[in-house]
Amino acid sequence: MNEYRTYVIGDDGHIKSSRAFVCENDADAIVWAKQLVDGQDIELWSRDRLVKRLSSTTKPQAVSQPKE
Repeated sequence: MNEYRTYVIGDDGHIKSSRAFVCENDADAIVWAKQLVDGQDIELWSRDRLVKRLSSTTKPQAVSQPKE
């Protein structure tokens, strides 16, 4: 079993929260971490190694105002 940690990255680029867990391998850890992507980017680390950055596809988009 390998130790992993996820970091929730805020819109300002700073870490908002983290969570530690163990998984058999990187592939299983990525599946587990994907469950945390909910409008925010997630970084998945195994000790000092970045495994994967999971980008949110639900970030709010800027709304353009109609031109008068």
